[in-house]
Amino acid sequence: MRDPLEALDRVRSMTGAMLVVLRDFHEYWEDPQVARRLRNLVQQLRGTGTALLVIGAGARPPAALADEAVPIELPLPDLDELSGVLAEVCEAPKLRRDLTDEQSERLIQAALGLTSSQARRVFTKAIVHNDVLDERDIALVLEEKREIIRSSGILEFHAAAETADDVGGLNALKAWLRLRQRAFGHEAREYGLPAPKGIALIGIPGTGKSLTAKTIGGLWGQPLLRLDVGALFSSMMGESEQRARDALRLAEAIAPCVLWIDELEKALSHGGNDAGTSMRVFATILHWMQERSAPCFVVATANDVSALPPELMRRGRFDEIFFLDLPSITEREEILAVHLRKRGRDPSAFRVAGLAAAAEGYTGAELEQAIADAMYTSFAERRELATEDISRSLRRQVPLSVSQRERVGELRRWLKDGRAVSASSP
Repeated sequence: MRDPLEALDRVRSMTGAMLVVLRDFHEYWEDPQVARRLRNLVQQLRGTGTALLVIGAGARPPAALADEAVPIELPLPDLDELSGVLAEVCEAPKLRRDLTDEQSERLIQAALGLTSSQARRVFTKAIVHNDVLDERDIALVLEEKREIIRSSGILEFHAAAETADDVGGLNALKAWLRLRQRAFGHEAREYGLPAPKGIALIGIPGTGKSLTAKTIGGLWGQPLLRLDVGALFSSMMGESEQRARDALRLAEAIAPCVLWIDELEKALSHGGNDAGTSMRVFATILHWMQERSAPCFVVATANDVSALPPELMRRGRFDEIFFLDLPSITEREEILAVHLRKRGRDPSAFRVAGLAAAAEGYTGAELEQAIADAMYTSFAERRELATEDISRSLRRQVPLSVSQRERVGELRRWLKDGRAVSASSP
């Protein structure tokens, strides 16, 4: 029956207690006429023993029906359910399966966060890809999951490409992370350790907050999900909060994972001009951070600490709050060496110590840019990169510590007041 109004009239004419299933009916109830007819029907069915069940992906009642409906959201499949899906797929005749028990577990773990239908499709595609189910298909499943998560428009799946060696300096922060590297396993639970909750990375722009977040996933061997706070906001009333809940629920389904909330202050950037939506979204994230039970390690980064409310920064939300300051001379040497190696150059062929001394007040991002600018010059002149090229590039730059001296000073005073721990060695 294609006419939703006719379907509702048919239900009203039925007698006796029953359960009426309306598949994908949510596609019609945004129509005011359908919503009104449906609301009248629900009121007429009270006490008759008849109930309506609307089934559909994303079927959430509109405001007009919110008081009449009880939303029931089914969770994403867990490891046991995905194991059943894999077993079902592997029943296909003539299928070759070359997986150890450990590899099978990793394959199922890679599919966490997918629906049963998505997992079945991905497993089948992996088999068709090379006519055998083996260890190579773990990467294929992860890639498929990355595309599915990206299509949500809110969460981004980042491959664990960076390592601790890609981050210059920040030795105190690195030591803290290594100490908790094994704290997510079963052995840690038996020892009585709770799973780490997360860290806040506050500091000057360009000092490595985003790079550190990407590094944690690689260091711990966990998937890294980036929550795009700006993509949460919608013009529809209540839609922004629901998007936030959906994203956080997906992160829990994939756990253990690292959830990177980049530039957290953006959740409050709309101020009072959005009818309180930004505050409700922020409250949703805040409540989840406090109450979650899944092992989702939160890495929240922020540049403007003045926009963050005090309740966010208290203990319990985060295990530690780190401040990323302008790099010291030793850290500047490490950063320059890292970026030279990334570009296929041997740091020992350059006067790195002299460059670091000349780059007082430069951020890590500015040092990286100086090397890139210098390479453009040497490449244009068809010769090899030299120390003087980098030195000249540094002299041309106006570092953030000069162009935004007042803002940088305020951030550094925040550290001196004892509100955070230095991410660098004391």
